[in-house]
Amino acid sequence: MPNEATHLSFAFRPRLVDTLKGYRQADFTADLVAGLTVGVIALPLAMALAIATGLTPQVGIVTAVVAGFLVSALGGSRVQIGGPAGAFIAILAPIAALHGVDGLIACTFLSGLMLILMGFAGFGSLIRFVPFPLVSGFTSGIAIIILSTQVKDFLGLDATLPVEFVGKLEALATRFAPNWPTVALSAACTACVLLWPASWGRRVPATIVTILLAAAATAFLHLDTRFGIQTIGTQFGGIPAGLPLPHFPSLPFATWSNLLHDAFTIAILCAIESLLCAVVADGMIDDRHDSRQELIAQGIANIGSALFGGMAASGVIARTAANVRCGARTPVAGIVHALTLLAILLLAAPLARHIPMAALSAVLVLVALRMGEWHQFASLRRWPKSDAAVFVVTFVLTVLADLTFAVGVGLLLAAATLIKRISDTTQVTADEEVTHANSPEQSAAGRTVPPGVMVFRVFGAFFFGAVDKLETALRRYGQDETRVLILRMRDVLALDATALEALDDLREKMAAKQRHLILCGPHTQPLFALQKAGFIDRLGRDNLCGDMESALARARELIADQTQGS
Repeated sequence: MPNEATHLSFAFRPRLVDTLKGYRQADFTADLVAGLTVGVIALPLAMALAIATGLTPQVGIVTAVVAGFLVSALGGSRVQIGGPAGAFIAILAPIAALHGVDGLIACTFLSGLMLILMGFAGFGSLIRFVPFPLVSGFTSGIAIIILSTQVKDFLGLDATLPVEFVGKLEALATRFAPNWPTVALSAACTACVLLWPASWGRRVPATIVTILLAAAATAFLHLDTRFGIQTIGTQFGGIPAGLPLPHFPSLPFATWSNLLHDAFTIAILCAIESLLCAVVADGMIDDRHDSRQELIAQGIANIGSALFGGMAASGVIARTAANVRCGARTPVAGIVHALTLLAILLLAAPLARHIPMAALSAVLVLVALRMGEWHQFASLRRWPKSDAAVFVVTFVLTVLADLTFAVGVGLLLAAATLIKRISDTTQVTADEEVTHANSPEQSAAGRTVPPGVMVFRVFGAFFFGAVDKLETALRRYGQDETRVLILRMRDVLALDATALEALDDLREKMAAKQRHLILCGPHTQPLFALQKAGFIDRLGRDNLCGDMESALARARELIADQTQGS
């Protein structure tokens, strides 16, 4: 399916509509198996992610059901699975702690509206311009944040830890008292997931086996009462069966306005996570997603999740990859995954009270360890220093400050680096011996340049980061002795407002001294920019020449006029 970038208009058309054409029994069987498997895989993750955010496990399951269904039913990818994601913990946990559950629901609702606007505005095409070091840096930072949120449940600490990473370290330094039976159970659950044979895992997910074994051991051996091991029942009182009734948070207007910043952060992260996930899925099934449709679906999914009391959701790479590996062919698999979770919520919710928090924590610790781009730290010495700086700064700020600030600083640093690199490629030189292989008529080489005429060649992007090079070159080659200055612009790729202003300033200064400026051979974008700004009219159309021969002839004419006038 062609990407929306090739179209001038956009029509709301979920991928499900296209895939159901010619849908066969074999397709449904493959989607059913994949959906059931991914639904079982998603169950412990959904609960663990909600708990790590400071919410009840039911919120995670509700989010996976509602958002997962809407993402698959309305999205622009064939196999993407939507639901709660580990990347959101670093954002959602502070919001929940500061504004409560209603504030978090309001943020999710607002982020959904923003995602819909991003989709209709074609924001998805901009995601590919987010640099890899920044994405890798904040992903690794988020993994550290997730690990820090699991310290309490993994070690069985009887203490409330602060939300901030540094605050957690300070609290652990003064109140580190693990519950050793809990530590043993956490270690056993971690080992079970890691040692579960991969061939078995294709049929029976390791996380589900681990959760069931841990719950059974807790129920039959009374680990919660005998050893003080925390369970969903002791901490949350269990999980209510069924979906909650839709409701809308009642908050003062001032609170809604204060949440806009956090909602925008959630929307940006959701867009990045979902579209990166869609790209990964495309590579696995040799397909091409519709990023506009995907963002709109993610927005609707987040609005739906918020109305049912859920948390923010996005496309999730691990569950999407599992969906593909299990043989999914269409979005029907994602719909089956959501319905599977709903069936578990309706039929087996009371049994979840025996699940130990340590088991869910072990699952989430492994998710975080697999999520982090740890191998990139060893590669930093081989990266350009600027890229390594973006990675390290984004990683450190994500952990020590917050994700919004980290991404903002990372983008500014990456933009400054890009500007520096582009400006380094821009050259302004005296065009004395330059020969262009394809268009020799654009060169001054081998031609007679009249006295008092200086020819300069501008190469590359002529923008605000490189304007000073023109001024430096003019000073270096003696602008004071020049009566006519020819700027050869055939190799100028782009021109911005700062460069236009510099050219206009140069034209005015030369005109004040009875000197002349000629532009030679500008390309389409620079030519349109010059025309739109009115520069060509101020310069004089006779002083805009198509090739070097015409420019030199115009220079001789101007010098002759000056000579006759004097």
